[in-house]
Amino acid sequence: MREDLHKRLVAVKTADAINAIKGVPISADAKLRSEKWVRGESTGEQMKQELLALHRKIAEEEKRE
Repeated sequence: MREDLHKRLVAVKTADAINAIKGVPISADAKLRSEKWVRGESTGEQMKQELLALHRKIAEEEKRE
């Protein structure tokens, strides 16, 4: 379990670093979901689905404006 936590933490830090290099901001919502995944409170698939739903909601709100 501890090894999984370490691997997940490294994966999140790597993804955050790549996004930072490319100038992509990381939202507080994405950080929160990543932290839940690192701690094993959600699966990778759940995290992806939650982020997709969030981005769809944001896109829909932007369309209305």
